[in-house]
Amino acid sequence: QVQLVESGGGSVQAGGSLRLSCAASGYFYSSYYCMAWFRQAPGKEREGVAAIYSLSDITHYADSVKGRFTASRNNTKNTFYLQMNSLKPEDTSMYYCAANLETDYRTCISLRPDALSVWGQGTLVTVSS
Repeated sequence: QVQLVESGGGSVQAGGSLRLSCAASGYFYSSYYCMAWFRQAPGKEREGVAAIYSLSDITHYADSVKGRFTASRNNTKNTFYLQMNSLKPEDTSMYYCAANLETDYRTCISLRPDALSVWGQGTLVTVSS
């Protein structure tokens, strides 16, 4: 069973940067998996931020973070990252790492919460103005 553990959240002023990490443990039994970052602010729906499919080098981003956030992965370390630059107060959220261990490309890049089946516990990011 795969488990995901996020780290790297914290408080930062607007314009600052943070790097989130997601450590994955367990066995990825399929070559067709998806890794993604989501966020959820109080009173709001969970929003997809970035997703990358196992067989693709292309990362897909929500429009709200394009040009500011960069997702990457280290397959050797089984770790998924989210580099967040030029942070804004509206980026304040709980950030979650998520995975789907066997899925297709279109489902992965849809950034829909129901497309992911394994979730971390979340890490809080607070951006002050």
